Amino acid sequence: MHDKLTRIGVFYDGNYFLHVSNYYNYDHPRKKRLSIAGLHEFIRGQIAQDEDTDVRLCQIVDAHYFRGRLNAQEASQRGNVLYYDRVFDDILMSEGVTTHYLPLRNFGGRREEKGIDVWLALEAFELAIYKKFDVLALIASDGDYVPLVRKLNTLGTRVMVMSWDFEYTTPTGQMLVTRTSQDLLEEVSYPVPMHEIIDNRLKRNDALINNLFVQTESKKPPVLFEQSNGEHSTEDYEFDGEVHEGEVLSMKNGYGFIKYPPNNLFFHYSTVMGTDFNELREGDHVSFHITKGEKGDYVAVNVRLTEFEEE
Repeated sequence: MHDKLTRIGVFYDGNYFLHVSNYYNYDHPRKKRLSIAGLHEFIRGQIAQDEDTDVRLCQIVDAHYFRGRLNAQEASQRGNVLYYDRVFDDILMSEGVTTHYLPLRNFGGRREEKGIDVWLALEAFELAIYKKFDVLALIASDGDYVPLVRKLNTLGTRVMVMSWDFEYTTPTGQMLVTRTSQDLLEEVSYPVPMHEIIDNRLKRNDALINNLFVQTESKKPPVLFEQSNGEHSTEDYEFDGEVHEGEVLSMKNGYGFIKYPPNNLFFHYSTVMGTDFNELREGDHVSFHITKGEKGDYVAVNVRLTEFEEE
């Protein structure tokens, strides 16, 4: 055991973090969202274990959160989205996390996140040079971050990836799968299988694990935590390739329905692409693909908010 301070940098792929948080809130037995403070506490403890040092000598000296989101004007047209964006900013600020946002761009009438992964990689590498992180904790799953990890390795910065692998079945019987890139896991110094740690029955009463989740829920729906840009694989779906358009009929807790005669189409929060699930509201125009669920009924997937109309 050594007595030198271990400097930690934490970098969030915001869209991925929110996708995982949604899973624990809607589909996992815990029915709670991930806590930023709890995650930071866990990171310090895990690195202390991996580095064989005292947790008090493991300190997060820098943390950054990257995400694409609606601009202020568009968010103000989506109910309380603008307010909850500010609430989440306050949460991140209270934990010392620096935010980096890019506006969702319009591509063919659809809102999509572009450039966030590149920005994260550039900032992470530059800050690792200037701030000399001993360990960089990455909350991400994409194999596109492999070049970043290799560059960090050349600096002598060890990389920890918090990985979540899970699968679940939607109310219509559709199986959805989330997997972390194996190429990414093979490059890092410390791959941490969070799904296994959280679901380990021997640790169900472990305070460090329980603190990974928000202990008290707000009385108002935390819209900001509802982003879901399809971290699951769309290869699980079979659809005709045709893009359909319709109108959101109703929104429920984790799912909704699209008005599409002669029948209304169900859609799950995890199949919303390019925008937050709870940024959708009744009457919104959306594009989507249609596929057949496990029960034989037709459902909407790859649901995207189409071009905003001036009011």
